[in-house]
Amino acid sequence: MSARVSRRRDYHIVVLGAGGVGKSCLTAQFVQNVWIESYDPTIEDSYRKQIEVDGRQCVLEILDTAGTDQFTAMRELYVKTGQGFLLVFSITSLSSLYELSRIREQIVNIKDDDSVPIVIVGNKSDLEDERTVTRSEAFSVSQNWGNAPYYETSARRRANVEEVFIDLCRQIIRKDNAGALSIEEEIVYGYEDPGEVQGHVRRDGGQHSHGRRRKKKPTCTIL
Repeated sequence: MSARVSRRRDYHIVVLGAGGVGKSCLTAQFVQNVWIESYDPTIEDSYRKQIEVDGRQCVLEILDTAGTDQFTAMRELYVKTGQGFLLVFSITSLSSLYELSRIREQIVNIKDDDSVPIVIVGNKSDLEDERTVTRSEAFSVSQNWGNAPYYETSARRRANVEEVFIDLCRQIIRKDNAGALSIEEEIVYGYEDPGEVQGHVRRDGGQHSHGRRRKKKPTCTIL
């Protein structure tokens, strides 16, 4: 694994969703292990937490964002700096699930990438009697988004709270590693035009043959 990947430990996570779905409660439970009983609309809060993911120490910079419409103009800045996104809705509000499609579209357009690390979070699973979003509806959204991971959480009961952040962190690490490997390949192989492979000097001083790409050995990335 390259030095660039191994040194990188900080990851920027953005929590997005409609107002009142429990974004702040979810984040506070994860970072501080506390339950926020009263609802106080958030403008912007940031948190920092160190966790271990698959034996790797990671520092998560978490941005808890506003859900109200007057602050949606700030999302572009959040999205540009974010590496992974928790998209949160409430299982008691179908409209909050629909809102996620608009948010994801903004993320994909700003990032110009349809494989951005995302976890879909159906919060308030403790309010099963008030459920208006079926699991099949949520799974359908997940499938339409390339099988994005979907979890149902309860910030009140701390159910699946850690799991959603760890899953998102794993996605970011995988994307990071894939990007580093792609850069390494570009260093080894260059292109004069789309149909021609240009030879490059190897680190041992040898020369790759022109017009033919060497078969790449299987690569194992250890996280």
